[in-house]
Amino acid sequence: MERLTDDRDGGLNYRAAGVDIDAGDVVVDGLQSLTRDTPDSRVLGGLGHFGGFFRIGSTGANSTLVSSIDGVGTKLVVASLAGRFDTIGEDLVNHCTNDILACGATPLFFLDYYGTGRLNPESALSVIGGIIRACKQAGITLVGGETAEMPGLYQGEDFDLVGAIVGMVDEERIIDGRTIRSGDLIVGLPSNGFHTNGYSLIRAALGLNERETAQRRLNEPAPFDSTRSLADVLLTPHRSYRDDVATAIETGGVRGMAHITGGGLAGNVSRIIPPGLMARIDVTTWSVPPVFAYVAEVGHVAIDECFRAFNMGIGFVVVIPPSHRSEVLAIPGAIEIGSVEAARGGERVVLEFPT
Repeated sequence: MERLTDDRDGGLNYRAAGVDIDAGDVVVDGLQSLTRDTPDSRVLGGLGHFGGFFRIGSTGANSTLVSSIDGVGTKLVVASLAGRFDTIGEDLVNHCTNDILACGATPLFFLDYYGTGRLNPESALSVIGGIIRACKQAGITLVGGETAEMPGLYQGEDFDLVGAIVGMVDEERIIDGRTIRSGDLIVGLPSNGFHTNGYSLIRAALGLNERETAQRRLNEPAPFDSTRSLADVLLTPHRSYRDDVATAIETGGVRGMAHITGGGLAGNVSRIIPPGLMARIDVTTWSVPPVFAYVAEVGHVAIDECFRAFNMGIGFVVVIPPSHRSEVLAIPGAIEIGSVEAARGGERVVLEFPT
């Protein structure tokens, strides 16, 4: 853990591993300007939140659809190297469920896309079986999807996996951070690993980009946990937070929620903090799981880059008024990690590191 507090100027970063977070932010900003003048009054808000909102029926009706679409990213590469596809579908469903959960929505149905250069029925059925299993656990219906075999676009049995989810929320009960106030508390819910983000950097840091070496290392015991292989750790399914926060949402005390994915705590919590306010998060309030420290040390990844690319042990954030503190901290593993205050400058989120 001590290594995580060191400065590593010139170390490995996400951009060098092939993923440019800043470029992604530029695209999102550009899309927001392109879609700002929507011709349909039933579309609520714009791009940038964890889900998109569409009011059902005539203008004024409260029932609102919430949709989101996402993929599993290059965690697929790790699954392919390990030859294990049974949990990737769970990753996809849980990731998408968490996104619309952050809006206060109840999921209704799910669709998937599986594209490959050469269809391997055994692998495909294992992946889609995981999707179906996770949908059942979440009470969602898998209503359809697409399995596409496109040689020349995808190489060999390499495949891509994308999921789209649709849920519903009463317009008056949408949770998007607009009611957050100075003095509110920030509660973090623990992740169970990297979830579905940062795997390009993980593979670069751990030397998993060469097939034979990667396959050997993935099958070896994890250096920080001899009871599990490195593949077991890296392929742990993305955690769903639906059951954890459902009761808190029903009480009406939740003012904002953030699913901590690409961009880390700062990149995702900033999406719900209103102008004029700032979230201050103390990273010493929880113990960063050993796997994050291991990747940082082996890959020489700076602490600030780790917090930018990974969830660092906090997979979901709930913002509440102090009056709801006890009920939200009753969620297993919940930790008070910060608070909201008046902004001091242009930053929406400030991470406080050990001095």
